Amino acid sequence: MIEPVAFGYNQQTAENNYFQQKNTGVEGDIQQQALAEFNRMVDLLRVKGIQVLVIKDTNDPHTPDSIFPNNWISFHEGGQVVLYPMFAENRRSERRNDILQFLKNNGSIINNVTDFTFWEKQNLFLEGTGSMILDRVHNIAYAALSERTDKSVFIQFCTDFGYKPILFSAFQTIDEKRFPIYHTNVMMNIGDNYAVVCTDCIDDNNERIALINILESTGKEIITITEHQIHCFAGNMLQVGKTEGNRYLVMSRSAYNSLHKYQIEQLKAMNELIVIDVPTIENTGGGSVRCMMAEIF
Repeated sequence: MIEPVAFGYNQQTAENNYFQQKNTGVEGDIQQQALAEFNRMVDLLRVKGIQVLVIKDTNDPHTPDSIFPNNWISFHEGGQVVLYPMFAENRRSERRNDILQFLKNNGSIINNVTDFTFWEKQNLFLEGTGSMILDRVHNIAYAALSERTDKSVFIQFCTDFGYKPILFSAFQTIDEKRFPIYHTNVMMNIGDNYAVVCTDCIDDNNERIALINILESTGKEIITITEHQIHCFAGNMLQVGKTEGNRYLVMSRSAYNSLHKYQIEQLKAMNELIVIDVPTIENTGGGSVRCMMAEIF
């Protein structure tokens, strides 16, 4: 997790992230509120016994979205690391070699780094586990196409890392018009034996049925959420664990409050819930708790 030092509204990402809300308050106040939310989240995870490595961002260069590291890096078994091409130019500076060195110094094994950032020269992007939902057990990668999730880059990732690609289009309604959802992980997440997904976002009936079928074929119980709920970040959850094998589902307070009682009961039957208040980060940054965690395998 990356501790923010200059968190704020990012005009470059707002081009296609309709979850962002421009805050008219003082930028410094936004940073302090975001930092307090970040620290509470770290504390709550650690209380549950989840190991969290915190790296502080730098003031120079200015990276207002550095609190969302899962978009530029992912970790894989065998010490494999992947760096990703980013849509917003001011997010590309989030990729820091010193972070990799910090992780090595703190016990992470890094044997090889695969760099896909050359795709930026062709204006083609794939923003890590924001763009992709990885079923690491069954080697299946799910992705909703958007300006930030290019088919060619996605297919290269799947080819290089042995994942079966599942592509579809997902949309959200803004001012009565349908727009592509910028990241797959705001409308879908996968746990050990379940999948939370907004099937209403997939307008193509064949794509919707195909997605449901492959999820069910891998033994996932499908928990459907509504488009209203994804706007409350109910899709932006992450199942995490600790050494002893316990599983937790991390979600924001806004996500939890949007869920119906039966949905909460379904999720509680699968794993314990960790609910965290991050309203400033959600509203200003357009991302939630899942985006704040780059899980290490």
